[in-house]
Amino acid sequence: MYRFVPMTDEYAKEIAFEWKYDGEYSFYDMTADEEDLEEFLQPDKSGYFAVEREGRLIGFFSFQNPGDGILDIGLGMKPDITGKGQGFAFLQEGMKFAVDAYQPELITLSVAAFNERAIKVYDKAGFKRAGIFMQETNGSTYEFLKMKLDLKENQDVFIASRF
Repeated sequence: MYRFVPMTDEYAKEIAFEWKYDGEYSFYDMTADEEDLEEFLQPDKSGYFAVEREGRLIGFFSFQNPGDGILDIGLGMKPDITGKGQGFAFLQEGMKFAVDAYQPELITLSVAAFNERAIKVYDKAGFKRAGIFMQETNGSTYEFLKMKLDLKENQDVFIASRF
């Protein structure tokens, strides 16, 4: 159903310049922060994957491995499919891909603290809250929540019940 392909320049540009989110979620528009935009559009897209469903771009994942069995993920879904109950299945597929490709022991992610919709999905997937931090982005400073999923502690539950 979902297909992960290495991020292409074409897909990166579509995500960066055409994906516009409504209301407070416009925070996630790639053009809202020049540094994020520059990083996303850089020629070296190792660790970035576009996600297709039925031949159509519906999202992306980034996977960064800082070492010691830790995998930090980032993700985004196409604006017209957010808020429609598809986030958990999308996250599940990304987690399956991450486990198969990287064999991490711990998966981490950061989410804007206001984004309760995403936080609910991460909670449902078994992520635990690991702290709050302030991050400069989009021309100001915002509160973010760090979340983690320890696969060594939850491997049986993680693999069997979620995937």
